[in-house]
Amino acid sequence: MKTTSSQKVKIGIFTIIGLLVLFLAVFYIGNQKSMFSSTFRVYGMFKNVSGLTVGNNVRFAGINVGVVEAINIVNDSSVRVDLTLNNTVKKFIKTDCKLSIGSDGLMGDKLVVIAPGGITSTTEVNNGDKLTGINPVDVDKVINKLTKIADNAEKITEGLSAIVNKVNSGKGSIGRLLNNEQIAKDLEGTVKQAQTTMKGVHATTATLNEDLKAAQHNFLLRGFFKKKEKAKKDSLEKIQKAKQKAQEDKEKAAKEAKEKAEKKGDN
Repeated sequence: MKTTSSQKVKIGIFTIIGLLVLFLAVFYIGNQKSMFSSTFRVYGMFKNVSGLTVGNNVRFAGINVGVVEAINIVNDSSVRVDLTLNNTVKKFIKTDCKLSIGSDGLMGDKLVVIAPGGITSTTEVNNGDKLTGINPVDVDKVINKLTKIADNAEKITEGLSAIVNKVNSGKGSIGRLLNNEQIAKDLEGTVKQAQTTMKGVHATTATLNEDLKAAQHNFLLRGFFKKKEKAKKDSLEKIQKAKQKAQEDKEKAAKEAKEKAEKKGDN
């Protein structure tokens, strides 16, 4: 009889403990999922939810303020994500807030992050309103691009290494030029010869200018330069005479016009 009573007591204790644990679990989960507080709903549209699931957390300013209520495919390029949020944060959620999908740490669960608004709008969001969704970065595409870049960089490095090896071993035009002392000496001699030739050209030009100046005083060419000087002088005299005649004609016309005006005045 004592054994039976003892067993009943133990069963009762375990039952109470089990119910208490169940109650605490329900309370904790309900509190996390906003089951026991007043809530409101908003939604956003995404092209890709990147593994987000119903029940994942929603964060605002780093604080869990709600959960993902539902995820539904609208069409082949749009996914609707419905969120249930605590009423305590409703006054902070503006109509220009933006939704994005993030991760709880590097390897954590996906979650929805609400970026603060109030920049273009100060209107408080209402129940059932739509917030702008920012599509997450496609990690697979980024990894593929980085892989291609790495492959191209490896090929370029291999090509440069091969070129440097050929140059160092004296292969190719550049390699022969850098490693063949005779070619280097010939090139140096050619450069010096070119410099000497240019100096000669400059000297010849200076001498030619001096010869032209001296030719002006030469007896045989003196007549040519005198004729040239005389022609220049005659041309200047003709221009001067033409200017003088034009001035005289102008004065004469003015005088005649004045006389005509005086005659009309007398009449």
